Amino acid sequence: MSRDNRIDPFTVAVPQASLDDLRVRLDRVRWPDAGAGGWQDGTDPAYLRDVVAYWRDVYDWRAAESRLNAIPAVRVRCGELGIHALHVKGTGPDPLPLVITHGWPGSVVEMLAILPLLTDPGAHGGDPADAFHVVVPSLPGYGFSDRPATGGTELRAIARMWLDLMSALGYERFGAQGGDWGAGVSTQLALTAPERIAGVHLNFLMRAFLPGPSTPGLNAEELDFYRSLERFGALEGAYAQLHGTKPQSLAYGLNDSPVGLAGWILEKFRTWSDCGGDIESVFSRDDLLTNVSIYWHTQTIGSSIRLYRERALFPPEPPAAPPDVPFGYAAFPKELWQVPQSLIERVFRLERYTRMPRGGHFAAMEQPELLADEIRAFFRPYR
Repeated sequence: MSRDNRIDPFTVAVPQASLDDLRVRLDRVRWPDAGAGGWQDGTDPAYLRDVVAYWRDVYDWRAAESRLNAIPAVRVRCGELGIHALHVKGTGPDPLPLVITHGWPGSVVEMLAILPLLTDPGAHGGDPADAFHVVVPSLPGYGFSDRPATGGTELRAIARMWLDLMSALGYERFGAQGGDWGAGVSTQLALTAPERIAGVHLNFLMRAFLPGPSTPGLNAEELDFYRSLERFGALEGAYAQLHGTKPQSLAYGLNDSPVGLAGWILEKFRTWSDCGGDIESVFSRDDLLTNVSIYWHTQTIGSSIRLYRERALFPPEPPAAPPDVPFGYAAFPKELWQVPQSLIERVFRLERYTRMPRGGHFAAMEQPELLADEIRAFFRPYR
């Protein structure tokens, strides 16, 4: 992207040489011993062998590429980095601009099912007055956005990039939504530029923005929440500790082995989702492989996990006072942790808290209709 042009249209076009190289690597896998633990030990070997065979012999990247290219996309220079974003105008009397941010190990693929529900609700059983102009950026270092060449690209920096991105697209006032890292960026937007943010809707909340477990006056539910964080860290937190301390050591293997990459990512989609142990009951195999393939073909697994190191070096903090921005929270039952309503109210202007009937960490992929209804309902008073 040229510095002379702030906005460029963008088309996904993976070189055939990259597809050919992937095929060779999938043909020459060195499989480790299977062990006896199945999914309890990590990604199940039998499942991964089946997925790899499908990836090699059946999966059609060019079809996925065409699906992505059917959605308008741009690249916008934000500071030193070119940021990729899907950008779909809403169909309705006065659509509200909305930036939706994905997380790890996701990508813009997370938002493909929810996009039409938000941009054209009238065509999907909703009210056209609830339409949004939706912008779905790829985080810096993820997918089709540039990889940061130096350190310092942490949540505050990304929030400033999103402000530049939305200004470039003509949106001075807008809403923000997200889960995982997207929840962190959306929260940081409210802290950085509250005058520009119509509202923030989250389906996850980073613990760093909450008061700590030693805060005086915590009630029983709040204390139990902090105990649940300790349990999560002990049972499931090793990946984040590794990402946050030695991301480069891990990057060599994951960037060189597509099977290693798939094994690292797919286990999270199964463990963190409301799938009852059957990952493909909520995600299609093609969508899972499109997500993995984006990491593979763009070689962004190393730069993506670097964000955990940036968080460790530049930790976010709870606000000194609640920003004057309405917050909404959708509590999905299989999310990594269940944040009590009272704890959010200690630090943010929480206007809506909804316990969702089903769904997990990847809510926009798992339950797009439920999440879209909740987003519409939250933003309705703030248009």
